[in-house]
This record gives sequence, C-alpha cells and structure tokens, in this order.
Amino acid sequence: MSETSITFDTILDLCGDGHRRIVLAILSAEQRSLTVNDLRSTILTYNHHTPVTDASEAVLTEIQIALHHTHIPKLESAGVIEYDSERQLVEPTEQFDQLQPHLSAIFSTDPNLDEPIEL
Repeated sequence: MSETSITFDTILDLCGDGHRRIVLAILSAEQRSLTVNDLRSTILTYNHHTPVTDASEAVLTEIQIALHHTHIPKLESAGVIEYDSERQLVEPTEQFDQLQPHLSAIFSTDPNLDEPIEL
C-alpha cells in the first residue's frame, strides 16, 4: 500500500475528540501495537481519573462502545492505524509517523494531557 499524505484538516479532525487524543497520545508514546483494553484503561486513567478496578460497568461499556464504533474506525479510515478485531489489537501504521510533529504540538496545548501519557 502506498503512503499518502495526511492533510492538516484530517489531523485536526482526528484530534477533535478527547478520547481519541488520548488514544493517539498513548500510541505515540508506546510506538507499538496495543490492545483495546490498553486503550480503554488509558482513557479511564487520563480522562476519567479512575483505575479500571474502580470504574463502573456503565463507564467501561461506554468507552468500549465508543472505541469500537467511533474512534478506532475513524483512525483506521484515515490510515493511521490497523485494527485486528479478532485479537482486539490496534497497530500504528507508517502514516501514523506523519502525525508525530503535529501531535506533539496539539498535546502540548491540551490541558487534559498535561502529563506524559503512560500505560
């Protein structure tokens, strides 16, 4: 598959949601494949300030549904991740590297991402 350039508008659109920014931030920090559960845990930690063990089933389900039906498809459609639904694995693509300089600038201005994102 040939690499195509990601437009600035696409980058802004991908970063337009707080949960998606957290997903992009953890993928950027880890530079490897992550499970959907890893992404969900990171969203809980950085957006809801709650460990998975303390989260309600409703919140866990809400995040899981948003990941599966909104965030992962949007990132996959833009070509920045590949998603293996059988293994529940999200993998950054070569196009993800194009986002790096832009992501750093966006993350540095997001008050909800004022600390390094870690698993």
